Amino acid sequence: MKTKSRPNNIGIVSLGCAKNLIDSELLQKQLFASRLNIAFDPSSVKGLDTMVINTCGFIGDAKQESVDTILSYLKAKSEGKLKHVFVMGCLSERYREQLIKDIPEVDGFYGVNELKKIVGDLGGHYNKNLLGERMISTPSHYAYLKIAEGCDRQCSFCAIPGIRGSHVSRPSADIISEAENLVEKGVKEIIVISQDTTYYGLDLVKRRKIASLLEQLSVINSNGWIRLHYAYPQGFPFELLSVIRDHENICSYVDIPLQHINNRILRSMKRRLSSEKTRTLVETIRKEIPGVTLRTSFIVGYPGETDKEFRDLLDFIRETEFERLGVFMYSHEEDTPAYSQQDTISRKIKQERADEIMALQEQISLNNNIKRVGEKLKVLIDRKEGDYYIARSEGDSPEIDNEVLIPLAGNKLIPGTFSEVTITAAESFDLYAEPLQWIAKRRK
Repeated sequence: MKTKSRPNNIGIVSLGCAKNLIDSELLQKQLFASRLNIAFDPSSVKGLDTMVINTCGFIGDAKQESVDTILSYLKAKSEGKLKHVFVMGCLSERYREQLIKDIPEVDGFYGVNELKKIVGDLGGHYNKNLLGERMISTPSHYAYLKIAEGCDRQCSFCAIPGIRGSHVSRPSADIISEAENLVEKGVKEIIVISQDTTYYGLDLVKRRKIASLLEQLSVINSNGWIRLHYAYPQGFPFELLSVIRDHENICSYVDIPLQHINNRILRSMKRRLSSEKTRTLVETIRKEIPGVTLRTSFIVGYPGETDKEFRDLLDFIRETEFERLGVFMYSHEEDTPAYSQQDTISRKIKQERADEIMALQEQISLNNNIKRVGEKLKVLIDRKEGDYYIARSEGDSPEIDNEVLIPLAGNKLIPGTFSEVTITAAESFDLYAEPLQWIAKRRK
């Protein structure tokens, strides 16, 4: 549905994961090339005539956030503050017909693979020569690099294969070219993502190629960091571990969502890795990469999860002491294998279980952080905030992990650069530090 007149100023709001963010950045680049004025994640609609909302449709809470966001901008449209509201992304892909029926005030709905159509309907000209090019919306010193689309896994709780389709690896030449472009623009940290990064290459050459891809990226970003997200446990390519260990600029950080540890739950989830093999995998990663930061996530309240099965999970977390951990309450999603099961666990119990895990993780994180006081760390300065520079170690991914706080007073640091610091104090999810040169001056 084309707008009746070419919009002058377009706002883009991106919800959900980093993979969605990249889609929004691709759209921004196309619109900018068509000489349209773009505001990414605007603080208000003032000065805008069109709003594009890139939605998430993965789980219940994310869907609700997307709907609420759409309605808030439609309210602005009804008040004459906007002329047009467009919706794209996962929610639109998954529920387009229902959304058209329920929210007819939206000017157009677009799925996850309709970039060309939305560019045209917004008054732009789709430029195929810009394929893969995007405008980075993150701070200029870090950026996400998507290496594949879709997923071949059939986890019973997950709607992603139905939304994004089967796994399709990007040609390595395209990934390398994009990485080179990011480094030329001053990006210091490249964060490698896809729905299943360790599956990369199987559809292209019948072999997992993530290890060799990281080696190539390490050469390209020799003065920065390479970080890997979303490693799937089943079929994990163990050659990856030596690559991470032996390359100083590949972060000693493995993000590997395990989801549960009880065998019955794992089988029902169709995770294809037993409790015993999961434990062995964790032990192997820690043995092969000394000092590695392990990030994982778990689901509580899966259909039929008993109190004992939850306690199995809690005990595993207590024993393993993951450095970074997130927890999700099970969301009963139509068009997933688990939807045929009864959603037996109340939201109240799900919340209680999630809270219990996070309380345990808070104590684990505090204990780990206290041990780091006095340690010297290389950190990447992200920004200034309040009385501190906010930085991260190689064990911390932006927005989801711990931060290192360095006092502004007496220090002159530059966001987007690396600094050597000494840890001076610790809290559950934050470390406090001073730059080494500042400590040396203070001691004179």
